[in-house]
Amino acid sequence: MLSPGRGLKRAAADEMIRRPDGLGWKIAAELVAAGETHEIETSVQPGSARQVLINGKSAPQIALGRLFPMLWLVPAMDRLWIEGADGRRRFLDRMVLSFIPDHGEAVLTYEKAMRERNRLLKDGVDDPSWFRALEGQMAEAGEAITAGRAAVLAKVAAATGEAEDAFPAADLSLTNANPDDPVTKEGLIEGFAASRRSDMAAGRTLIGPHRADMEAVWRAKQMPADQCSTGEQKALLVSLILGAARAMMRETGTPPILLLDEIAAHLDLPRRAALYDLICDLGAQVFMTGTGPELFAELGQRAQVFAVTELDGVSKVTAL
Repeated sequence: MLSPGRGLKRAAADEMIRRPDGLGWKIAAELVAAGETHEIETSVQPGSARQVLINGKSAPQIALGRLFPMLWLVPAMDRLWIEGADGRRRFLDRMVLSFIPDHGEAVLTYEKAMRERNRLLKDGVDDPSWFRALEGQMAEAGEAITAGRAAVLAKVAAATGEAEDAFPAADLSLTNANPDDPVTKEGLIEGFAASRRSDMAAGRTLIGPHRADMEAVWRAKQMPADQCSTGEQKALLVSLILGAARAMMRETGTPPILLLDEIAAHLDLPRRAALYDLICDLGAQVFMTGTGPELFAELGQRAQVFAVTELDGVSKVTAL
């Protein structure tokens, strides 16, 4: 919850309030980055929006992303390559957000304007001035979204090849539902105007970056990710996260914080050992979870290990 957005489970702030107590929640942390110390606090009270304080001053959530980027992998992402494009877009946008903090604002602007446009379409409203205003917002934000996605994909794809001995290098690409869909501001404005009639029949916007998809191909085998085995798909995901961290460190001098939930699942022993070596080489702060300490034996003394247990609804953390 110290990152912008809804976090690992994509849960709204109110959904994380303890039940049935109905109490709010607050998390505070001290961040040391680039030689500076920052006091961070984020909280929610029932019925209120999430609040963020940085060094005692109110700040938007996006400011958290500017202070320290964060990337994660959770078991639900293991099916990323074989499920719908919306999950891949979220994965990609989270990655882009770590490089370009303003990307989140562009996505929010685009989605808000698109919801308004879709409402006009469903209600059968035929007022060109309303459409032009919304489509102008969507086109400007849409161009920034596509440019950010493409730039970050290129950086990450280049960085995945640096660990190819242990994890597959991936050729990454950004595709549209229709290859002829426009991507520039001017092209999107024209495209939205031209498609109003067909969009009205469908009741939704049929072109734009909300229809884009991220594709990955295992470079050495020229095999699309959705045709790889379960273990290979997991290895491709790990390769992307490590590549993003490596590219970010090269660009900013600081690696992101990594959250790797059940990271050892579907990884054999040699690949697991290679992963830990690569993580340590990054110099990043990394939180990993697993079902037992034996999964992390290859780390040796290079990591702190904690056991999390629960008794009568109370969690206990013990250093091993």
